[in-house]
Amino acid sequence: MINAVIIDDEKNNIDNLKGLLLMHCPEVKVVAEALNAEEGADKIAHYEPDLIFLDIQMPGKNGFEMLQSLSNHDFEIIFVTAFDQYGIQAIKFSAIDYLLKPVNIEELKTAVAKVIEKYKKENENLRLENLLELLQNRQPKTQHRLALATAKETRFVNTEEIIRCESSNAYTSFYLTGGQKVIVSKPIFEYEELLKDYGFIRCHQSHLVNKLKVKSWIRKDGDHLLMEDNSQIPVSRNKKGIVSEALTFLKK
Repeated sequence: MINAVIIDDEKNNIDNLKGLLLMHCPEVKVVAEALNAEEGADKIAHYEPDLIFLDIQMPGKNGFEMLQSLSNHDFEIIFVTAFDQYGIQAIKFSAIDYLLKPVNIEELKTAVAKVIEKYKKENENLRLENLLELLQNRQPKTQHRLALATAKETRFVNTEEIIRCESSNAYTSFYLTGGQKVIVSKPIFEYEELLKDYGFIRCHQSHLVNKLKVKSWIRKDGDHLLMEDNSQIPVSRNKKGIVSEALTFLKK
């Protein structure tokens, strides 16, 4: 049984979520609820829950600020929000689940199942710690860590460690410095959105590259980018303009 606390400034949202959990997620027991961040922090300290369902935008402290005020983050978290832009980039970067209101039943069941599986494997919520570091925005972008959730673990890699990403159906392979490879069960377009502000270019339908890891642009037998790991990545005809603009540091 997973003990949970729900924190949301609207009572009807709390009651709706409690009803959905009762009907569709019997493994979750709601032990407390709170209508604001201060009350939520008190309930977390008192009940020491395994899981928190947390609204982001609330009067007074928002959900992120409440998390930053806590000294202990030994719990799993699912954000529940009416907005799909506020802080979502950082949430995705840290591989944390979130639900948009009104809550979809299947998405709720999937998120809870992930939490149960993670809870079996990990005692410390490193994904949440990574999120809070990103929100504080104290580190240069090259030191931001991307959470890659594989079948066996959640791997954290600095963006500057990533040479390239390659798509294979619904999977994405990350090729890292040192010859390491990490495979994640998410499509490449999700990482294109996450990494676009970190110097990554979608040069082909199946490829996303770190422009700082490009050694040269080969214009023979089609266009290819020679990467730091000596792989040659094709450049699609319709991507040549974007790639050329991004790689102005290379001699044409």
